[in-house]
Amino acid sequence: MLDHLIKGATVVDGTGAPSYTADVGIRDGRIAVVAPPGTVTEEAGTSEDAAGLVLAPGFVDPHTHYDAQLFWDPYATPSLNHGVTTVAGGNCGFTLAPLHPGRPADADYTRRMMSKVEGMSLVALEEGAPWSWSSFGEYLDALEGRIAVNAGFMVGHCALRRYVMGEDAVGGQPTPAQMDEMLALFHEAMEAGAWGLSTTQSATHSDGDGKPVASRHAGPAELLALSRAVAEHEGTQIEAIVAGCLDQFSDEEIELLVAMSAEAGRPLNWNVLTIDAAVPERVPRQLIPSERAREAGGRIVALTMPILTPMNMSLGTFCALNLIPGWGEILGLPVPERIAKLRDPGVRAEMLRRAESKEAGVFRRLAHFGRYVIGDTYSTANEGLTGRVVQDIAAERGQEPFACLIEICANDQLRTVLWPMPTDNDPASWALRAETWQHEDVLLGGSDAGAHLDRMCGAPYTTRFLGDCLRGRKLVGLEQAVKMLTDDPARLFGLRDRGRIEEGWHADLVLFDPERIDADKATLVHDLPGDSPRLDSRAIGINAVWVNGVETLREDVVTGAVPGTVLRSGRDTRTVSTK
Repeated sequence: MLDHLIKGATVVDGTGAPSYTADVGIRDGRIAVVAPPGTVTEEAGTSEDAAGLVLAPGFVDPHTHYDAQLFWDPYATPSLNHGVTTVAGGNCGFTLAPLHPGRPADADYTRRMMSKVEGMSLVALEEGAPWSWSSFGEYLDALEGRIAVNAGFMVGHCALRRYVMGEDAVGGQPTPAQMDEMLALFHEAMEAGAWGLSTTQSATHSDGDGKPVASRHAGPAELLALSRAVAEHEGTQIEAIVAGCLDQFSDEEIELLVAMSAEAGRPLNWNVLTIDAAVPERVPRQLIPSERAREAGGRIVALTMPILTPMNMSLGTFCALNLIPGWGEILGLPVPERIAKLRDPGVRAEMLRRAESKEAGVFRRLAHFGRYVIGDTYSTANEGLTGRVVQDIAAERGQEPFACLIEICANDQLRTVLWPMPTDNDPASWALRAETWQHEDVLLGGSDAGAHLDRMCGAPYTTRFLGDCLRGRKLVGLEQAVKMLTDDPARLFGLRDRGRIEEGWHADLVLFDPERIDADKATLVHDLPGDSPRLDSRAIGINAVWVNGVETLREDVVTGAVPGTVLRSGRDTRTVSTK
């Protein structure tokens, strides 16, 4: 007997093949039958008519930071709402495990680091997770049986270093004995199911004390030793971030990434490839590592987002503006001093010069202050400004846009929420994206879901992309779009029997209305532990989501079921060799 029968759906199976109409039956967590409409004779406990609706494999998000959120939100919202059934976590070198059992303060250090570098609420981290583990395996066990999505995790280089080296992890180099201990700890994590290594060398990643995070102090020899360890375990990967990911790689970074992938004999993915027709040289430069890796026996995959994800800014709290060269020192001052500095015409002129310089790299995009939209305001002086564009306000007041923006923010004691309008929303940039997506080493993803919670909401990229493909720019056909969200990431990670609609495969499924599928605008909600805020986005046109054959969402409402699996390397992933 079937558990559930979905009748007459338009099946887009994830392989890129043409869609077809079929009845799909689920039994014991698997797809039991895919047959022409009306030909299934086996009885079903429940059934539904899906005529006119699309049935696709559940979407796979290759880059999330749900490591903590899953403890207080087992549904990984809003990703599940937008059809995501499998998430990859533990990215960018940051994980909550392992934690040294003899140093309780390490958990506090980790929470403050995650709050700073990944924009997670410190209160939510403190109150929402049990912090009951020491080893990486114990962390995975703490999630087992209590999540609604499937989740796999890399092990973070920063956690490995902190466990072995303590405070010396920031600024220090491991002794030979410490390196051996780090490798043993890493092997233990992968034996317990870690997907492999994640690490960062990015200049934007600092800990809660404002110091470069631990993995930024690692030299090539350490990184290559860890990469070689990855090669000894089945179904493993590498995820790496370097400074050049934001703009353009240096020659040294290219050599390092290629060597890491080749030494491991495993795919290495990085994020995020920013595609902008105004910087035509970026994409060719960023794909050089992929070309050289193939020659060296490795594979390097660039993640890129298929939508423009708005990210808000503030002069009052840490955000991307702090990462513009020379800005961090000013924006880190106490608020009264910060306002005084920002009101100084000479200081503003130097800030603008630095923001528009070549050294600012990808952050130059943030220097078009006339294109900012005013979000939430907090003073009577700013009443009526929400939703207005700074350049219009500046023209009315006879001010230069940056000076106008500063005065608006000063009225709110720098609490004003600012939304920069994208500079790369032009037809040429979208044409370049469509072309770049076809590259064999480019994969859609990079949502950062679970991180930067009050700044951005990348989780809805799946539904927004499909809506754009069906009713918007139509840069990609439906079958190819679904493949890019399902089978492509599943094959990169070597997921066993996931990513396609095929008899015998896991029943991770999403049913949606092709006439409606989309994402609503992001809104600020206060639903984290400690009443902390985050941006959320309602899914439109998603009828139902199944994880391992169990309905987890119906009409944008979670069912309360938690059928997700903690996906462990080897057991749930197979090796994707690059040799």
